[in-house]
Amino acid sequence: MFDTPGPRLFGLPCGADFATELVAGLRARMKDTPPEALAEVEIYVNSDRMARRLRTVYDAGPACLLPRIRLVTDLADPLTRAALPASIPPLRRRLELTGLVSELLDRAPDLAPRAALFDLADSLATLMEEMQGENVSPEVIENLDVSDQSGHWQRALTFLQIVQRYFEADSAPDPQSYARRAMEMRLLQWQDKPPQHPVLVAGSTGSRGTTASFMAAVARLPQGAVILPGFDADTPDAVWGQLDDSLTGEDHPQFRFAKLMQALDLSPRDIRSWTDTPPPSVARNRVLSLALRPAPVTHQWLSEGPSLPSLPDAMQDVTLVEAASQRDEALAIALRLRQAVEDGQRAAVITPDRMLTRRVTSALDRWNILPDDSGGTPAQLTPPGRLLRHVAELFVKPLTAEMLLTLLKHPLTHSGADRGPHLLNTRDLELYIRRNGMPYPQPEPLVTWGETRSRGDWATWVGQQFCGHDHTGKRALSDWIATLVALTESICAGPGGKGSGGLWKEAAGRKLQSVIATLTREAEHGADMSARDFADLLGAMLSREEVRDRDAPHPNILIWGTLEARVMDADLVILASLNEGSWPELPGADPWLNRQMRAKAGLLLPERRIGLSAHDFQQAAGAPEVWMTRSMKSDDAETVPSRWLNRLMNLMRGLPDRDGKSAIEQMQDRGKYWLSLARASETPITEQPAPRPSPAPPAEARPKQLSVTEIKRLVRDPFAIYAKRVLRLRPLDPLMQAPDALMRGILTHKVLEEFVKATQDEPLNLTPDQLLTLAAQIIGDPEQVPFPTVRALWQARMARIAPWFVETEVNRQAHATPSQYEIKGQATIPALGFTLTATADRIDIDGRGGAHIYDYKTGAAPTAKEQRSFDKQLLLEAAMLDDGGFAPLEPPHVERAVFISLQPSNPKEVLAPLEDAPPEQVWAEFVSLITTYYDPTTGFTARRALQKDNDAGDYDHLARFGEWDVTDAPVKETLT
Repeated sequence: MFDTPGPRLFGLPCGADFATELVAGLRARMKDTPPEALAEVEIYVNSDRMARRLRTVYDAGPACLLPRIRLVTDLADPLTRAALPASIPPLRRRLELTGLVSELLDRAPDLAPRAALFDLADSLATLMEEMQGENVSPEVIENLDVSDQSGHWQRALTFLQIVQRYFEADSAPDPQSYARRAMEMRLLQWQDKPPQHPVLVAGSTGSRGTTASFMAAVARLPQGAVILPGFDADTPDAVWGQLDDSLTGEDHPQFRFAKLMQALDLSPRDIRSWTDTPPPSVARNRVLSLALRPAPVTHQWLSEGPSLPSLPDAMQDVTLVEAASQRDEALAIALRLRQAVEDGQRAAVITPDRMLTRRVTSALDRWNILPDDSGGTPAQLTPPGRLLRHVAELFVKPLTAEMLLTLLKHPLTHSGADRGPHLLNTRDLELYIRRNGMPYPQPEPLVTWGETRSRGDWATWVGQQFCGHDHTGKRALSDWIATLVALTESICAGPGGKGSGGLWKEAAGRKLQSVIATLTREAEHGADMSARDFADLLGAMLSREEVRDRDAPHPNILIWGTLEARVMDADLVILASLNEGSWPELPGADPWLNRQMRAKAGLLLPERRIGLSAHDFQQAAGAPEVWMTRSMKSDDAETVPSRWLNRLMNLMRGLPDRDGKSAIEQMQDRGKYWLSLARASETPITEQPAPRPSPAPPAEARPKQLSVTEIKRLVRDPFAIYAKRVLRLRPLDPLMQAPDALMRGILTHKVLEEFVKATQDEPLNLTPDQLLTLAAQIIGDPEQVPFPTVRALWQARMARIAPWFVETEVNRQAHATPSQYEIKGQATIPALGFTLTATADRIDIDGRGGAHIYDYKTGAAPTAKEQRSFDKQLLLEAAMLDDGGFAPLEPPHVERAVFISLQPSNPKEVLAPLEDAPPEQVWAEFVSLITTYYDPTTGFTARRALQKDNDAGDYDHLARFGEWDVTDAPVKETLT
C-alpha cells in the first residue's frame, strides 16, 4: 500500500468526518489490490465508538471484505495472552489497596481521616496504573528531590510504599501493566519479523505512554502508518518548534502530535493528508489555529491576523449562545435539537458537563425526544442502584421513619406481586406515623398497628425486613454482599413472594446484577470492613458504572463526551458549557505529587487533560455547523468564559479590518434568536393574580366550636379558621417530629405539673434540684426526646429558669393552693349553638375562694395591650370560670390570671388586664365577635390583622398569598 519508506504520519483536518475519510483513503490506496488484501489490513482505533462507526461506514457499501479493526488498548494476540500472566481485574486491585490503606490508617490515624479511605485507595490505584502506563518505577518516585516539602512528602511516601509490591517481577499485572507488557512483546516480535501487511493506527492522539510508543513503532513498519485526527496544517514551523517542553506546551491542542513527530524525527512538512477532501471550513480552521497558538500570542495575532479571510464569512456557520443561566442554555440547545429532528439533521451535543446534559435531556422530553447519550445514566441513580444503596444504609444506623418510607415507596419494593395493596398500606402507615409519631420504627409497634387494621401479615413483613439490621462491628466483604443481596431481593419479592421481583430486570437491573456479581467474585480480596465502609464502597462502585439503553434513543440526536466527539460524524455540533472549570475541567487534586514532581518523574501533567480538551474543541469547532454555548451565571455566581472561547473572541475583536466585531455580532444575533425562542417557550400564559380572599360560607357551615387559643387566630387570620374548621383541612404532620417549640412546650408543661404536684405531697420538694431531677426524668428520656443534643439543650434551658421558677412558685403557693391541672372547660352561646372550649394549665384557689389562673409559656408572653385586643386566651378563661365553665370549680370570683413566661433570658409573670377587661365585658365582646362571624354576609378575610407582615400561616398557599398583599382590599365570595 505504501511505496515510500517510513516512518509515516498522515493527518486529517479539523472538522473532517474521520471514519468516512479514513475508509475513503484506505479504499483509494487499495483499489489496485485483490479483494482479499483488504482483509489483511489491521486498523487500531481509540474507542469502541470509533470501531462501530468504521463498520457502519463499510456497511454503507460498496461491498468488500472488512479489515481487522482493533483497539489500541488491546494489543495482546493469542500467543501473547498465552505467554503473559492474566491481568488482575481493576476491582481486585482496588479492594486490595483498600485493605492495605485501612490497616495503615488503623496503625496511624493521624495520616488521613477515615472518611477518605476509598478516595485514597482509588487515587493510589490510579497513580499505580499511570506509573505502569508511563513505565515509571517506584524507585524513580522515591529518588525525587523533595527537600522543600519533606513533611508532606513523608506522609505521601508512607502511602506510596504500599504499591511498591505490585511492581515486583513476580506480581500479577494490572490492566495498564499488562497492556505495556503486551505492547513490548509485540514490538519484540516485529523487530525479528516485521509484518508485511498494512497496519494503521487511526484516531488516537498518543496521550498515554504505551499508546504513543505503539504509534511510533507502527509508523516505522514497512507498511505501517498513523493517521492523526484534527491535525492543524495551518500551524507554522516556528510554533511547532515551541512545543518541545511539556511544562510550557502540554496544554496546546497539537502538543501530542509535536511530541510524536520529535520521537520519529519528522517535521510538520512530512505529515501528509490522508485524503484530498477539504475540511468543511478552511477559513474557520485558520482562525481557530491562530486563536489557539501557545503564549505569547499577541504578536502572532498582529502579524498573521490581517492575512486571515473575512471573519464574517469564516464564521457564518457558527452560532454563539450566551445564556443568562444554565437552564436557558439547556432550553436553547433543546430547541435547536428539536429543529434538527424536523430537518433530518444529525446533531451532537459535546460537553463534559453532565448536569447540563441532564437538563437538555429533560427539556427534550416535552417533545418525546430521547437523545442517544454516550454517558448513559449513572448506575447509582437508577432504580436498582438507589435501592441497593438505601438497603446498605440499613446496616449503618438504626431505622428511621424517613428511611422506612423511602424504602417502602421505592418502585421496586414489593414488585413481585400485589403492588397496589402494598402502596395503600404504605400510605396508611405514613399517615399514622405522621399523626402519632414513630421516629425509630420497631417490629412490635408496627405489628400492633397492623393488627388493629387487619394488616398483620404485611406489618409483620415490614418489621422483619426493615428493622434491626444496623451492625456495629466488622464483617467480611463477602458476608456484607450476601446479606445485601438476600435482603434486597426479599424486599422486592414482598411477603411470601419468591425470587427478586423486578430488581434484576430491565437494562439497569441487568447492569447492577453484573456489578454485584463482579464484586462477589472479588470479595475474597477485600478486607473486613464496617457497615459504613461497605456502604461507601458500594456507592463508589456504582458511581463508576453507567447504564445505557441503546434501543430507545433517537438515532440522530446525540450527546457525547469529549472522547466520543472525535468520531465527528454530525452535521451540527453543539459545544456546550464553554466556561472555565467546565470545559476545560479543572484538574483534580493530586494528594501525592505536585506538577514539578510529576514532570521530573516522567508522569502525566495536569495540563495533559487541558491539552486533550483543547484538541477536542479545535476538532469539533471545525464541523459543518457549530454552536458555541455558555451560561453567564451558574449557581448565582458569575462564570468565566472558556479560555478557548475567550481567545477566539479577543482575536476577532482585535481585527477590525477583517470585520471581527461584525462577525461576533452576527454570531451573537443568531444565538439571541434561539434564546428568544427559549424565553417564549417558558413564558407562562397571562393570568390575573388571585384577589385577597374573604370567603363567606352559609351559617350552617360555620364552625360550631372553637378553643380559646383559636380566638387569636380568628381575630388575626380568619381565613385560617375557615380552612381548618369549614374546609376541615389540616397541615400534614412532619414525618420525623421535629424538636420544635410545640414539643418543648408539651414536655415543659409536664415537668412543671409533676413538680407542683410533688410539692403538694411534700413541701420540702419545692427546690431547684427537685425540679431539675424531674426534668432529667422527663426531658432526658430518649423515648420522649430521641435527639441527644436537644435533650441536653432543653435541660440546660430548664436549669437556667429553675431558681426563678422555684422562687416565684413559693410566692404563688403563699397566695393560693394548686387545685386543678390541665382542667378542661367549656361555655356556650345558646342563641347561636356555639361552644367555646378551653384547657387551663393550672387553677389555684386562695383562702377566700378566689381563683388564680396560670398558663405556662415557653416563649414570650403577650403584653396586656395584646391580650386586650388579640390574644384573649386568659381573659376568656377567666370569663368562662366566672360563669362556672370549669366544673366542678365554682369560685365566687377570679382573683387574677397570669401568664408565666419561661424564657431563659427573661422569665417573668405577665398579668391579664382583668381590671380593664372584667369577665362580663370580655364575654359580651366575645359573643359580639362570634355573632358577627355567624352572619352569612361576613367573610373570613385572609391575614386580616397579623402581628407582622412576614408572619407565615399554615394556609397562606391556599389563600394564594403573594399574588396579593395586605394592602389589597379583600374580595368577599359568598358560598352556598
